Amino acid sequence: MTLKSTLVATLVALSLTSAAQAADTIVVEDAYARSAGKSAKAGAAFMMIENQGETDDRLIGAASDVAGRVELHTHKIDENGVAKMMQVEEGIPIPAGETHMLKRGGDHVMFMGLKAPFEQGAMVPVTLIFEQAGEVVVEIPIDLERQDTGGHSN
Repeated sequence: MTLKSTLVATLVALSLTSAAQAADTIVVEDAYARSAGKSAKAGAAFMMIENQGETDDRLIGAASDVAGRVELHTHKIDENGVAKMMQVEEGIPIPAGETHMLKRGGDHVMFMGLKAPFEQGAMVPVTLIFEQAGEVVVEIPIDLERQDTGGHSN
């Protein structure tokens, strides 16, 4: 093995180790996805994201093959008291040592242009993209019956 190939192999190994360690700082729990019904063209995913690291992070995107577009969204109350959903282009901060809730009526992952109806009990593969931790792949169960109990209430 030449010196150049040894250096390249070492750099690749180090970069993979750093990415794996960064991804280990993000823990996703209590995730579920839903849509309004079988004919719905959109759906959403909700979850608790814990940053177990010592560095602040930011959820900056999400990707999934189940929809034409996947975006980070939130609800804002306008001057008339009406809640409006909007894209969060700047991402969602996840401070070090804290948990951020993606929940109904708040921050969430939005699936637009669903390619097939969400079916109760099926799984949605989603890649969450973080500024520091990189990509975190999660399998999110579809729960069309969930009534927002537990960590997702309020």
